[in-house]
Amino acid sequence: MDVYSMFALSGKTALVTGATYGIGMAIARMLAVADARIVFNDIDAEKVKEAKAEYFSHGIEAKGYVFDVTDEDQVKKHIKRIIKEVGPIDILVNNAGIIKRIPAVNMSAKDFRQVVDVDLTGPFIMAKTVAPYMIKNGGGKIINICSMMSELGRETVSAYAAAKGGLKMLTRTLACEWAEHNIQVNGIGPGYIETPQTAPLRKKGHPFNDFIISRTPAGRWGTTDDLKGPAVFLASDASNFVNGHILYVDGGILAYIGKQP
Repeated sequence: MDVYSMFALSGKTALVTGATYGIGMAIARMLAVADARIVFNDIDAEKVKEAKAEYFSHGIEAKGYVFDVTDEDQVKKHIKRIIKEVGPIDILVNNAGIIKRIPAVNMSAKDFRQVVDVDLTGPFIMAKTVAPYMIKNGGGKIINICSMMSELGRETVSAYAAAKGGLKMLTRTLACEWAEHNIQVNGIGPGYIETPQTAPLRKKGHPFNDFIISRTPAGRWGTTDDLKGPAVFLASDASNFVNGHILYVDGGILAYIGKQP
């Protein structure tokens, strides 16, 4: 097998949850460049419509579906529909997620549960629904979008960090359960990435911007382009013996203790 063939996704169908913007859309677009068919979802019909137009503007005929990843009945229904309308799902990227930055003492149990439901239970429901079809078809790839918060703590993100830490261990556990079926379950842990959501924090002179740059050995924020190569690697035959691994794309933050004062 040549190098191109190792990374090519020709004939593969990739379902990327929540890929209507940001990290999810960037990953989906790169999987399309590697020749995968793209399917995505969101709970907001208008966002799905707008995203389809955005994909099309880049020459990608992505199929969009409206459903909630935390609703098991909806997931089962739409996975069956996707397989019928598009074909077997070879690659699942669990990207859909939310964060609520609230100090723990002020956070309601309802808000905590919502974050955990979307960021941890959702990937579990998606994976357990897709896996039987992958087993039947001889294998597949599942990529969970984790976070540095699966390794580090930080104030105001107790629910998010708890969910992402759980997602890290879910990734490893599912890898153990399904490896014999030629399913590789891995994760990507983005560092601090330039997205529309982080734009206000990245203004020159903003204390948080200065903090992130000083804590990152690479000396910059990551971009969505930095996540594209790792995603294609974990979706392709190049990673067939990589399983239960979290690939952190963080510019070196997790390896760094910080500069000596």
